[in-house]
Formats: sequence, C-alpha cells, structure tokens
Amino acid sequence: MNEKTSNGDSYQSLLLLEEISKEEPVSQRELSKRLGIALGLVNSYVKNMISKGYIRVTSFPRNRYNYLLTPKGITEKSRLTYQHLHYFTNLYTTARRDYRELFDKLERNGIKRVIFCGVDEVAEIAYLSLQETDIELVGVADAECDVKLFFGYEILQIEDINGIECDRVVLTSLKRQKRLIERLGTLGVRRDKICIIKAS
Repeated sequence: MNEKTSNGDSYQSLLLLEEISKEEPVSQRELSKRLGIALGLVNSYVKNMISKGYIRVTSFPRNRYNYLLTPKGITEKSRLTYQHLHYFTNLYTTARRDYRELFDKLERNGIKRVIFCGVDEVAEIAYLSLQETDIELVGVADAECDVKLFFGYEILQIEDINGIECDRVVLTSLKRQKRLIERLGTLGVRRDKICIIKAS
C-alpha cells in the first residue's frame, strides 16, 4: 500500500514538473485544474520542490508566478520519467498476462458476455486481452470517469449495470477495486459475479 501511495505521489510530482517545465506564468489554482488535484496538495508539492531546490519562483502581477526548473529539477524530472516508464511497462506486462488468464478461464467456463467496471490505465489493457477471446463486451461503466467513450462504448453509470444482461462484471480499475466492489454490492451485484485481477 505504501508503494502505491509512493507511486501516486511521484507521478503527481512528475506531472507538476512537466507543467513547470513549460516555463509559462501560472497560478497554483491553474496547476490544480490542469492536474486534477486539490489546490492544497499543489501548494504542498510546490513548497516541497522549492525546499529541495527543484524549482525556483519569480512573481508576476495578479497572483501569477513563473515556476522555473533548476538543473537539479531537470535531473529529478528525468529520474521520475524513467521510474514511471519502468512502472507502466511492468504494469502493462503483468495486467496483460493476468487479464488474458482471467478471460481464458471465463471462456473455458462458458462465459459469453461481460461488462467492464472502472476505467483507468488497465481498462485498455483488459480490452486488448478480451479481443483475443470470443467473449463479448456488452457494456462499460464508471461513476468517476471524465471521458464519455471507451473504444466506441458509451461509458455508463454503475447503476446502469443492472439493466444489462451479462454473465460477469470485470473490474478494470486496479486503483479503485475495493470501492467498486462495495458500490456493486450496494446495487445487488453478487460477489461471485464480479471478476478481478490482483493489484500488484
């Protein structure tokens, strides 16, 4: 769990450093909007990076600041980029294998129709793995997704799952497995109908 938190923190740090590397005047409120994280968290990240010598600040009128990467910040950005490339390569390899094994097992057990629940970076990997089987994807649902479509499927609200005929609900978010299982449970979806892969 600590490793996941650390991965999340370092990924947010990388995104912030990437925004700052554009060298344009920007407020912390704008950074908060661009990155989709709380303003207080942006403030905390910025203070931390200034204290570590990764960025320096020059002020502009009207509460705008120019955050500039220092040489130390450029080095840190490169390190984080490599770290996350390595992380996502491992994630892809592991999730691809695990979803393929899951779908092969479902297919052997006569499962024909599945719904994906949860859309994040592993949902696309699950979709690629599903294409190698004869199982039909009959719906995609997520309560917290900003996009409207997933490979041509309209992303439905989780409540809509009960109106779709399917054999299994496949969780396709590793980050929100517990929340999604609880949400599906409140909707009356039996636990034995929900399929997951283990979050590594």
